[in-house]
Amino acid sequence: MVEINMKDNELLVKFDYSVEHVSKIKTIRPAWWNYKEKAWVVPNSTGMLEILKKLFCSEQVKVAFEKCSFNEKIISDYQDFMKLKAYSWQTQKLYIGHLRRFISFIDKDLDKVDSGEIKRYFLFMMENNNHSKSFVDQAVSAIKILYNEVLQKSDIIMNIPRPKKDNSLPSVLSQREVIQILQATNNEKHKTILFLIYSAGLRVGELVRLKPEDIDSTRMLIKVNKGKGSKDRYTLLSHIALEQLRKYYKLYKPEVWLFLGSKVGDHITERTVQRIFENCCRKAKINKEVSVHTLRHSFATHLLESGVDLRYIQELLGHASTKTTEIYTHVTQKNISEILSPLDKLIAVKK
Repeated sequence: MVEINMKDNELLVKFDYSVEHVSKIKTIRPAWWNYKEKAWVVPNSTGMLEILKKLFCSEQVKVAFEKCSFNEKIISDYQDFMKLKAYSWQTQKLYIGHLRRFISFIDKDLDKVDSGEIKRYFLFMMENNNHSKSFVDQAVSAIKILYNEVLQKSDIIMNIPRPKKDNSLPSVLSQREVIQILQATNNEKHKTILFLIYSAGLRVGELVRLKPEDIDSTRMLIKVNKGKGSKDRYTLLSHIALEQLRKYYKLYKPEVWLFLGSKVGDHITERTVQRIFENCCRKAKINKEVSVHTLRHSFATHLLESGVDLRYIQELLGHASTKTTEIYTHVTQKNISEILSPLDKLIAVKK
């Protein structure tokens, strides 16, 4: 990794020593070694940052500038706008991250940026950082909000295209694989978490924010408060999941949050749930590329295969459009498995 920091009118370049790295930095005139900073120093002249990025294009380059008070004011206004629009805290965190990466790239006041620089940033993301198209699309959304809503300069963002989305299908576990994962742990808390995610089709962010009062054992429903898009909904409470929940209640006696985290008074983190799932997959010897969100995909697919109407599945998942839910029709085995391969027909005729 190559780290570039700004100090006064200079750029400090740090990297693990190698003859190749030193040879590259010495091609810049002037460049000198600062023993106190333990970094190579080059002038922060116009275009120097781009020269350094091209020079170390085969490396991961991390740029960290001192905070610009003007840009910090814009970021504050940006946060206020998202709060007024009631964006979820996850979206706020995601978009602010995109905004700060954009600032690090352009190294100038946000209101002085032109459309060419914005396009150059997105090209850089697509070509040099191996980002997914969905990640770049999020960056486009974040920066469009900045210039359309906060800075009121929609003209410079108007013709910025979005990357074409991949028509990728979700990974799905078979019912046998789900059972293997659910049986891979004896920890009652971990087992309860995985039972609920699969049996109710919950997102990880929804699971970690569940409260005891969200479990309605009379109506056999789970209330999801402020799910994606800040929408409330009800989903299924499985009888088997309820039995597991009762075991968990006796052991942990949850009060504020259904699943308490390591920090006092806070809920379990999404990353912790991811690790629980990963550990269970490893013990169950599941070799597919899956994440805990795959349990949600599997929930929807298995319902569809069992004959549940697509519109009911849409409601349970909290999808705004049936188009989102329809993706599961492409991964279900229900109809495909009933089709006879032409090879089987040929062999049958021959016999």
